[in-house]
Amino acid sequence: MYKYMGLLNELERMIARSFKEGDRIPSIRILSERYACSKSTVIRALSELERMHLIYASAKSGYYVLGRKEQEEQPRQMIDFVHSAPDPDIFPYLDFQHCLNKAIDTYRNDLFIYGTPQGLPTLIKEMQRHLAGYQVFAETERIFITSGVQQALTLLAAMPFPDGKRTILIEQPSYPLFKAYLEAHGIPAMGIRRDANGIDLNELEHLFRSGAIKFFYTIPRYHNPLGGSFTRKQKEAIAELAIRYGVYVVEDDYMADLEQDAKADPLYAYDREERTIYLKSYSKILFPGLRVGAAVLPRELADSFRRYKQLLDIDSSMLSQAALELYLKSGMFDRHRDKIRGCYLRRSNLLSEAIREASAAHPGVFSGPLPSPGGILTHLLPQVPAVLPRVIRRLHSRSVRVESANSHYLTGFQAKAMIKLNVSGVREEDIPGGVAAVAEEIARESAGRLP
Repeated sequence: MYKYMGLLNELERMIARSFKEGDRIPSIRILSERYACSKSTVIRALSELERMHLIYASAKSGYYVLGRKEQEEQPRQMIDFVHSAPDPDIFPYLDFQHCLNKAIDTYRNDLFIYGTPQGLPTLIKEMQRHLAGYQVFAETERIFITSGVQQALTLLAAMPFPDGKRTILIEQPSYPLFKAYLEAHGIPAMGIRRDANGIDLNELEHLFRSGAIKFFYTIPRYHNPLGGSFTRKQKEAIAELAIRYGVYVVEDDYMADLEQDAKADPLYAYDREERTIYLKSYSKILFPGLRVGAAVLPRELADSFRRYKQLLDIDSSMLSQAALELYLKSGMFDRHRDKIRGCYLRRSNLLSEAIREASAAHPGVFSGPLPSPGGILTHLLPQVPAVLPRVIRRLHSRSVRVESANSHYLTGFQAKAMIKLNVSGVREEDIPGGVAAVAEEIARESAGRLP
C-alpha cells in the first residue's frame, strides 16, 4: 500500500473521532513530523480528503473539516445482529466510482462485447499477484473470475468430477445458500458437525475413507455462523487427509481480509497435490452488489469448470471486472482493507468484552466462544435450548434483532440451539447494550427452567 494511503486512513479516523464541522486540521508541517513522512505525502493525502468532501482548503489558512451527511441522519433504531453485509458507512464509494469511470475510459471497446468464461485477462493477471499476498500461488490458467462465490459453488456442485463421485460433504452448520441450493436441486449431501473447537478429524477421515465424497466444503477462518477459525495443525491435517484419500476440498476464504495474524495461511497453502479449490469473495469486504469473486481450480478440473461456466452465463460483468482490476492495481483495495480491518477489530474487541461482562453478570445461563481476533461474528448457546424462540421474540420487541442458526443445517441434521451474533452492521456504541440485552433475555426466560 502506498504511504499516502496509510496516512489517509489515519486522517479519516482522526476526523471521524476527534473533529467536528469547521475544525482546523493540523498543518502540513505538523502532520509530516507526526507521521514521519514527506510534505508531498501529506499534501497528496489531504488532496484525497478534499476529493472525498471531508475537508476543504482555505487560502493562507489551512484545511478545515466539512459537515458530514451522516451527522444529519436519524440514528438507526434497531440493533441488528443478523445483518451480514459490510457497514455502509465504510463503503469505498468514491474510490470505486473513480475506478468505474476509469474502467469505461480504459476498456471502452472491450466492455461492449462478450468476454471470456475465464474472466478479463488483465484482471486474472492482477488477481494472480493479489492472491499471492494470501499465500495462494497459481498459474493464470487455473484462476477464474466468477459472479461471486455462490456461482463458483453451484458450478462445482453441478459439474462432474473425474472420479465420478457425487456426494458433497459440508460442515454443520454451514453457508445457508449453498445448503439450500444442494437441497433444491436434489444433490446428494451429508454433514459433519463443527463447533467452536473445529471438527472431529477422526470422523472426517472415516467419511473420506468411505470413497463417496466428491468434495468437502469448508470455511476454515471466520466460519459462518460460528465465527471460529481452524488452527494451523487442523488445516495441515485436513490437507493431508484430502491427499491420502483423493478427496477435493473447497475452501471458502470469504473473510480472509480480516485476518490479524500475518502467519495464518489458508488451507490451500498446505496442499501439495492440488486437492484444494480456493474461493475468494469481495462482496463482504467491498459491496454486497459487487458480484465478483475468484476461484483457483486444480488443473484437472479447469476445463470442465470453464465449459460449465460458459453455459451458465458466458462471462461475469466486464465492467465490474475492469473496475476491480483498477481498484486492485491502484492500491485503493489495500487502503480499504486496512481501514475495514481496523474498524472490525474495534467491533471484535467490543463484542468480546461485552460477552465477558454478560457472562459475569449472568453466570451459567449461556456459553459460547469469543470471536476470533478481528472477527465480527460468534454465537451464544443457551443453557436451556427451549427458551430460544421466546428470547428471539422478546429481543425483537426491544429493538434487538437476532436469529438462530437453523437455516444453516441440512434437513434432518440435528441443529444446535444457538443465537448468532454478527456486528458488521452494528454501531460500535450499540454493541455492549445489545449483547447485554441478549444475555438478560436468555437469563429471564431460563429462570425457573434451569436444572
